Amino acid sequence: MPTSATRPAASQPAPHIHAQPDAHPVPDRHGSSLFAADPDLRALLPLYLPADLFNHLLPHLERMGALAGGVLDELANVADHEPPTLSHRTRTGLDDQRIHKHPAYVELERVAFSEFGLAAASHRGGVLGWDKPMPPAAKYALTYLFVQAEFGLCCPLSMTDSLTRTLRKFGDPALVERFLPNLTTQVFDDLYQGAMFMTEQGAGSDVAATATRAIRDDSAEGGWRLVGDKWFCSNPDAALAMVLARVEEADGTAVEGIKGVSLFLLPRTLADGSANHYRIIRLKDKLGTRSMASGEIRLEGAHAHLVGELGRGFVQMADMINNSRLSNGVRAAGLMRRALTEGQFIARERRAFGKRLADMPLMRRQLLKLTLPTEQARTMVFQTAEALRRADAGEADAYPLMRILTPLIKFRACRDARKVTGDAMEIRGGCGYIEEWSDPRLVRDAHLGSIWEGTSNIVALDVLRAIRREGSLPVLRVHLVQLLQDTPMQAQAREVFASAIANAAALAARAADAGADGDVLARQAASALYHVTSAVAMAWEAGRIGSVRRMRLAQMVLAHRVLPQDPLGGGAEPDWLADTVAPPADGVVRAAGPVDQVNVF
Repeated sequence: MPTSATRPAASQPAPHIHAQPDAHPVPDRHGSSLFAADPDLRALLPLYLPADLFNHLLPHLERMGALAGGVLDELANVADHEPPTLSHRTRTGLDDQRIHKHPAYVELERVAFSEFGLAAASHRGGVLGWDKPMPPAAKYALTYLFVQAEFGLCCPLSMTDSLTRTLRKFGDPALVERFLPNLTTQVFDDLYQGAMFMTEQGAGSDVAATATRAIRDDSAEGGWRLVGDKWFCSNPDAALAMVLARVEEADGTAVEGIKGVSLFLLPRTLADGSANHYRIIRLKDKLGTRSMASGEIRLEGAHAHLVGELGRGFVQMADMINNSRLSNGVRAAGLMRRALTEGQFIARERRAFGKRLADMPLMRRQLLKLTLPTEQARTMVFQTAEALRRADAGEADAYPLMRILTPLIKFRACRDARKVTGDAMEIRGGCGYIEEWSDPRLVRDAHLGSIWEGTSNIVALDVLRAIRREGSLPVLRVHLVQLLQDTPMQAQAREVFASAIANAAALAARAADAGADGDVLARQAASALYHVTSAVAMAWEAGRIGSVRRMRLAQMVLAHRVLPQDPLGGGAEPDWLADTVAPPADGVVRAAGPVDQVNVF
């Protein structure tokens, strides 16, 4: 029986692939699978998923890749150009706020929430026929493909998933029992989507400046009323939202500072079916994520439920933020992969001056410069997802590892995505600047990652905070040394990798130990740790799957993103990059592609 994803939105023409003659000068890969275009993803997933789960998911990954390369991409383009609108009253004059979403966006919601259960997969069994909750890597592998078509919806997906996690972890059991079934259902009409209402005009990253008040009221559903304005609320008509507010004492005073901030669950609709007491003032006109509504909220005595302990709202919200930051990394990785896939296709198919673009040295070099950050981000996604799985299982040292990997990927991958998507647009040339193609959407959406869930400065400082408070740096270093020990590699290259680990750790330790004076090094230290971590992990992956090509990429991450270079040296590679790849333990080299110095894309 066909699912909703095989049909276009009601008011749209059927998506179709435009057949072109082989010699057409403007190549268009629309309609081909994004999973099939990315053989490295299939090769890497068995390293991070149990064999039985990987085999079970494979047809679903293939289906998601096919949809993302065709139907979903076309729906996403329509939704991007037909953003949601807000109405405040019915035609008869009744107050009844509604956000009107284009049918193309609703169809995308059905695929993500209902058909694939991306927000539910980590919380219950039964999603995609798997009898237990899936590990994070499984959910993120599917999301990695979905986001290559549609970015905006991945924000509500992430918030619903993260809200559910936080509610289960800190919420009163009765509250969990009441709301969990609707948060994790795949029956679309019964679904409760989630949101986070944190940002205020005077309290963005500085949560301690939160001014919204929480007033105890035993007559109110949930026992609390919220009063105040929230300035940037994505998915503002979500059924449930997590909200930070400052508790007001009986005498009207409020506890100041971060200790006065508590976490509350805000329902859109009360138990009697009436609307809760808050309003959407307006929707934002945004640079990117235009398919998804973001708005301003005024809380007018809204009924709310306390989540967890009073005064520990930021600590509890931080768990939700960490999950969202990893999701940000997944989205950045997916955007880069889509941009790279488009660039590779154009380079192979377009001809100029009597040659394929892919045969021109400068184009090969440009694609290589797009490939390195793209592959780094994907590896960091799965390394962080595995650390999250282990932390949730209570394994020793897994939490401090996850705690530092999360801000690392949020900091660097989101910044890299802006450049990769922009440079990939250039490969398509003039067509890449035209809104009929995916390139402008990728570029606009890529700029969100460095802002949402903490700007680059805030997240880099959070890396140092993880080192100072969680003892994360020694745990990360042990993890990297172990990966390196498990990787077959020639002695000279091994020495370079080991030295890079030591030097990056030393820089981060110096920044963390210097207190406020070391904060100026936060971005430099975060970049160093990210590049070295991704290079070591990519080398480990290369050894496991027997890919000479991937080992080469891992080495080039160090050579081009970490180690000193002479800008006037003419691009000569260091001696240790030559003939440094050792075969895996079984002696079988399974190269995933050409191995010569340039043709690594």
